Amino acid sequence: MRIGALSARTGVPTRLLRYYEAQELLTPDRAANGYRDYDERLVERVVQIRGLLDAGVPTRIIKEILPCLDGPGSIHVNGPSAELIENLERHWAQMDAKIQCLSRNRDAIRGYLDTVRAQGR
Repeated sequence: MRIGALSARTGVPTRLLRYYEAQELLTPDRAANGYRDYDERLVERVVQIRGLLDAGVPTRIIKEILPCLDGPGSIHVNGPSAELIENLERHWAQMDAKIQCLSRNRDAIRGYLDTVRAQGR
């Protein structure tokens, strides 16, 4: 299928599909005229990429994860390398630290709002 059809089926803009290709996350075939030709299996691959990006995983780690995935929620048990696991653990720790910081900020704002509202009554 052409890039426009893949975009329509996945809801991912064509410019992002080209970006995924540049990041080596997708590898379409090329027709004789140079047009990209996307295999049907790449529809699921794009959905996986979107899910990982939405979860905050950077493309450099996604590139390492994709060869280990069979399908949504399915991972080869012996697939991930020690380096990939280390990268994922580091990324998880960074995300967790951000979540903790956001939680503290949320709680501080809630406390401020409660105080301001109580004083205004």
